[in-house]
Amino acid sequence: MDGRAQDDGRVYQASGDQHISEHHHYDGGPQAPAGPDSVRRPAVGRPPLVLRDRTEVLDRLRSALTAQSGDDIFVLYGMGGCGKTAVAHAFFQTATAEYGRVGLWVNATDRASLRSGMLAVAADRGAADGELLAARNGYRPAADLVWRYLASSPDPWLLVLDNADDPAILSDGSWLRTSPRGTVLVTTRRAAPRWWPGAELQHIGVLPREDAARVLRDLAPHTGTLAQAAEIADRLGRLPLALTLAGGFLSHQVIEPWTMDVYGRHLEEELPVQLLDRGADALSDADPRHLVGQTWQLTLDAFAARGLPEAVDLLRLIARLAPEPLPLSVLNDDGISAVLPRGRAESALRALLDHSLVERVDVGDNAGLRCVLGHGVLLDSVVAATPAAQAPVLDATAGRLLGAALPEVPDAGPYDPRLRLLAPHVRALLRRTGEPAVVAEVLEVATRLATAMHRTGDYPSAWETVGAAADIAARTLGDGHRAVLAARSRAGRVLFRLGRYTEAEESLRRTLTAQRQRFGADDPDSLDSAHGLQLVLRNLGHAEESLTLLYATAAGRQAALGPWHPLTLRSRSSILAALGAAELTAEDGRTGLLSLPGQCAEHLGVDHTVSVGARHNHAWALFQLGRLEEADSEIGEVTETYLQRFGPDYPIALAARQLQARTRTALGHTDEGIALMDDVVARRAQSLGQDHPFTVASRDLLRRLRAERP
Repeated sequence: MDGRAQDDGRVYQASGDQHISEHHHYDGGPQAPAGPDSVRRPAVGRPPLVLRDRTEVLDRLRSALTAQSGDDIFVLYGMGGCGKTAVAHAFFQTATAEYGRVGLWVNATDRASLRSGMLAVAADRGAADGELLAARNGYRPAADLVWRYLASSPDPWLLVLDNADDPAILSDGSWLRTSPRGTVLVTTRRAAPRWWPGAELQHIGVLPREDAARVLRDLAPHTGTLAQAAEIADRLGRLPLALTLAGGFLSHQVIEPWTMDVYGRHLEEELPVQLLDRGADALSDADPRHLVGQTWQLTLDAFAARGLPEAVDLLRLIARLAPEPLPLSVLNDDGISAVLPRGRAESALRALLDHSLVERVDVGDNAGLRCVLGHGVLLDSVVAATPAAQAPVLDATAGRLLGAALPEVPDAGPYDPRLRLLAPHVRALLRRTGEPAVVAEVLEVATRLATAMHRTGDYPSAWETVGAAADIAARTLGDGHRAVLAARSRAGRVLFRLGRYTEAEESLRRTLTAQRQRFGADDPDSLDSAHGLQLVLRNLGHAEESLTLLYATAAGRQAALGPWHPLTLRSRSSILAALGAAELTAEDGRTGLLSLPGQCAEHLGVDHTVSVGARHNHAWALFQLGRLEEADSEIGEVTETYLQRFGPDYPIALAARQLQARTRTALGHTDEGIALMDDVVARRAQSLGQDHPFTVASRDLLRRLRAERP
């Protein structure tokens, strides 16, 4: 058999001279994205009022646009907080407004963000949904797809890869390339030339004294003279981030306004702040980064003195997460009350925004998702200065807020951009916390997040999230912890969906063995791994072992969860799809298996994913039993449901349409069946590639239908 089904799928081969495969999948099939995250608007919050002392760098960047040449890569490097992103933002605005370039902005902080952003770039440059789906699911190289569309772009472009502080991420998959159609600009803390072969490096350092003073005067013009501002700037090391925070503080003192002299006297106090700036290259002997901690600490002290300690608490909570856009909806939950009263969260956030301690950014097209963003250097310094006794409560609260943003039981549904936004925060929190109970709770959130990604078809992001989370948590909890094993189980199922069957089998066998030893064969976690393993075994050709394991899983789930639990019904539905005609007749006589769709509808509802999947498998069973009119009617209704829910390009919809082509042809509507199969073959070739087993099987079926046309 050439075909390979996935999850609850089953590959069937007809006897005689036919060789035809069907694919069925009901474990939350891939979803069409509602639209790619916006790459046309930089997610950088408020730009500076005036960009000081970056004329030489900007002139060099503009010269690349003036020359109308391509194949350029520029790397802006420097310590955190020195204004690399601000320079990139200014150049982005110039390139788009004055030179007519298409501006494309991608966050390159981690693999998931980079991959998501670059696929959005491909979509912007004309990639079709099917091609994007294939790249997202690992069926074709994602970087090749992106750069093919960049190279064929009708418009010249500027691509900004912001916060690329781990250059290895760009190397993996060859994301950083050149094209005669555009210019690439990278911002990073890593300056070593080995990371940027062929690129032109531009150092972004601290500001000259006069320009640094003018930054303070831009922000707080009435608090002191230019000379006084220069004194403050010297004490802050002339670091743009520190200057921005200081200026924001000075400009917002109303009841008891501070002058620059007063501010300077407070800066003379030594504060126990050790700033963390992971990944930065040493740029000078007199590194002024520790002064950022002093700057924000003065602001927080003022909050406490003025009766707004909640702002301090909120910043410490946000600092437990990643320096990435965080949906504001995450903070709008009762769970935040463990750190600060929910009713005070609004005023606390406004205070942080007003003083430039965090920024508001909108992510996505149109109105987008409203998010809050903190600078990495600032957040690291806040973490370093947070009392150790507060860390467990902050970590536990952050984990519960992230968990509350996810459904308790993720199901198939439309693409949700919030999922990818949450992923870096879950990983960052796992790295921050050291309390075993908190680690276990956050790991459960990470597994649930990966499951939600899995069931919207974002398999690479699901793998990156749960694989990294399990590795981090295992250092604290050990490999045999229940939460770690559950994460490994989900990782194995994601490997299966990525087409890495051998790895998936090894991972799931190892996980299932450990779970059975620790919790027993009928434990729900063991049964979940068993269900995943039987899918892999079936696709590897171990049909007998797969069916034995599936029967045991269905029986175990019925005993542990009850006969009408969705997982029990899902396993029984898989049995419905796994049997031949004679076996179906015998099984129906024993257990009434063919009545399963009605039982699902009665106990779960007719629109439940498991109910629709059971009807799909039931239609296949009817077709095998020769009940063609019934099979055709049922698969027609199922197909319409899938098309409305998932769109026309996704495997679950294509599998249903392929079965519909067979039923229509068997009933004598040959031309209609061939037309359906023509469309299925074209869509599978586009989304999976010409040589994918599903495409090959569909093409064989189409050829057979044409040969048998009267």
